[in-house]
Amino acid sequence: MFRTTVLIVAVTLATGWAAFGESPPQRLEKNPLGTGNDKERAACAPDVVKYCGHELDVNVNDIQAILSCLQKNRSKISLECHTVLDNHDL
Repeated sequence: MFRTTVLIVAVTLATGWAAFGESPPQRLEKNPLGTGNDKERAACAPDVVKYCGHELDVNVNDIQAILSCLQKNRSKISLECHTVLDNHDL
């Protein structure tokens, strides 16, 4: 349970949208530490658990390591998570 909660927080930080007041979301410049929406977090959470468990075990707060892991495993991750990374230029 704790690992799942921490994973959700990590993915939230890793796959984020920046808030632009009341304007609609826009394509972001590279900002891996933004906050993702629920759909984005849900898209990448299974891939983070499946492919990046080591990074979670070593330091669950190391967002750069988790992102790097997702990028290294880009050919294996789900289409949905791949799209999230693409949408954030990651």
